[in-house]
Parts: sequence; structure tokens; C-alpha cells
Amino acid sequence: MISSAGALDQLFGLLEPLGTETVPLARAAGRVLAEPVVARRDQPPFTAASMDGYALDGVEADAGAMFRVIGTAAAGHGFSGRVGPGQCVRILTGAPLPAGANRVIRQEDAARSGDLVTLGRNPAAGPFLRPAGSDFAQGQALDAPRRLSAGDVALIAAMNHGEVSVVRRPVVALIATGDELVMPGEEPGPDQIPVSNPFALAPLIEDAGGAVQRLPLARDDEASLRAVFELARGADLIVSFGGAAEGDYDLVGAATAGMGMEQRFLRLAMQPGKRLMLGRLGDTPMLGLPGNPVASLVCGRVFVLPALCALLGLGRGPAPRLSARLAAPLDAGGRHETYLPAISGPGGIRALGPGERGLFAVLSQANALLVRPADDPPRAAGDRVDYLTL
Repeated sequence: MISSAGALDQLFGLLEPLGTETVPLARAAGRVLAEPVVARRDQPPFTAASMDGYALDGVEADAGAMFRVIGTAAAGHGFSGRVGPGQCVRILTGAPLPAGANRVIRQEDAARSGDLVTLGRNPAAGPFLRPAGSDFAQGQALDAPRRLSAGDVALIAAMNHGEVSVVRRPVVALIATGDELVMPGEEPGPDQIPVSNPFALAPLIEDAGGAVQRLPLARDDEASLRAVFELARGADLIVSFGGAAEGDYDLVGAATAGMGMEQRFLRLAMQPGKRLMLGRLGDTPMLGLPGNPVASLVCGRVFVLPALCALLGLGRGPAPRLSARLAAPLDAGGRHETYLPAISGPGGIRALGPGERGLFAVLSQANALLVRPADDPPRAAGDRVDYLTL
């Protein structure tokens, strides 16, 4: 048996970072930036007012001093003249500071009558200005790779870029196998059930930046399996569910071997999901997951999402873990690393009980996978434990 970390290393050995594409900035959020973005201008490009008020020479800003208003400066409409002694300009937030002024007096610290402004007794010190380049300077870069947040997109827009170079979305082909499966909404036969695994993993893949290719169900015969796997050629990653062990009815290995795939069948020291198949079909890496829905979801979180990060150039390593305090005690763990469906909330994290874990209901209740190391001792409520989000 090998650890989940060892299996992940073998999976990474099959993966190569993807190429890039250029997209409009309006469609860049959530994508992975492929190249640094360099600011084309200073921000702000001029010294600007940070408050509504009056722009003047601060040397003259004594309590009770009077000034004549000679114009107005607004955002997008600066004052073109120069402020002289005893003069001021009505200025609004974001407007360029006029020549001759070096301070803004807030409007609440002054009283205006016609074209005359009188300062109050204790005007705030200010100067209520945003210096040119105080946000960023021309030539400053936003580093890559990084998954672009809303704030990143706003920064790129302010840097005056209308499009960016991003890593191409990984296309993940999902293939469910088995005579016992029908599509949701179809009428199952006496020995059949609706397929669920692809529908559980697809949202995780899409949230991680992948594009899902949904393929037809593959039946338990080599001809059907080969036909469906042929449809997956050209994807960046193939993920199959079920039939990938070495039992009498596990035909995925035989079918893909006949298509030229070199396979590795791994026995993992983890629960659930003790068996995994790795390989490469042509140029496409393949990952064969268990058919059990909970085991499939666990393996998707532990293996598929880190694989997507590797394809996107975001690094090669296990999924980052969070920690929380246990809301309820746990008995001693088992011999292998174990992932328990759990509910995480303000009161801590609670593992779903043994009677709950094999049920489909767990997939809708759980929002986390509580991680227990091999031979983990009993844990008391309040102990800190690691978990993965779902």
C-alpha cells in the first residue's frame, strides 16, 4: 500500500501544465493569470482630492480665514487655472488638485456665502489628498500565476488592460461505468440505480477552474467502454468511476489497455477509496476512481482537484487543509488515513456518524472531510483537527 501523498506524486508525474489563451477582462475572474500584468499608468495619475471641500494653499488655512471661490474641480473635469493668494477652488472627491493648491479643506469645516468661503475655528488637518501614484506606479506588476479575484480584475482594469493572458481551462472528461446505472430522470430497471458520481464531481471541477466534458454511460463490456473512452481523447484529464479495480467485472483496465494505455493499479493506505487506477491514454492522463459515491467524492477532493491545480500551473501538492475544533468526541481512528464526511460550522466540526456515512444523504449534509491520520488516538471535543472543504 502507498499513502495518498505517494499516489498524488505518481499522478503529478502524468501531468503537464497547459497552454495559454487571451480573454477579455470581463471574462477573466476566476481564471488563472499566466503572465504578469504591468501597469501602463500611475494610479491616480494626478494628485486628487479624497474629500469634497475647497482646494487652497495650506499656508493660508488659518481659523476664520476667508477665500474667494474662483472655480470648480470635479472628477473628469479639472480646474485649468491656478489658485492664487486668498483664493480657493470648490473641489469634489476624485478631482485633480489645481495648480497652486496643496490642501483640501473639508466642506464641513467651512461656511460658504456666495463666492466667499470662511474657514471654521478648528479645520481638520488634512490634507485630504491622494498623491499621484499612491495606489500603484507605472511599471508595477501583478504577479502570475494566480487565480484572479474580483479585486485582481479591478486592479488590472485600473492598470488599463482590457484583456489578459490566462491558462487554458483544463477539460476533464467524466465517464461513469456499469450496467447498473441509468441517467437521472430515466426509469431504472429492477437491478439499476441512477448515476450520481459525475454530478457530484462536476461542480467541484468547475469551481476549481476546469471545464467538464460529460460523456455517455459506459456499459460493462469492452466494446462500450472503448467507444466511450474514444470520445474522451483530446481532454486534458479523464476521470472514470467504477470498474477500475482488478475484479471479474472490472473491465476498464482491460478495455483501456487494449487502447494502448499503460496502467498502474494502486492500493492506497486511506479510507474510503483504497483502490485507484492511473494511466495515460494517448496524451491524456487518466484517473480511475471507485464507484462508491462517498469514496468517489473523497478521491475527487484528494486527487482530482490537486491535479487541476497542477494543470493550471498553480503548484503541485496536496489540497490545502484547514483546521477546526471538534464539536463532539471521536473514538480512536483506524490503521489508515481516513476522510470522514463532516459538518463544519461556527460551533466547530462534527463527523457524521458511522450509520450516516454510507448513505446518499451524507453527500447533501456534509460540507467538509475531516482528516484523521493513521492510528489517530481518541479525540475529545475541543481538540483541533484538520479538514478539507467540500
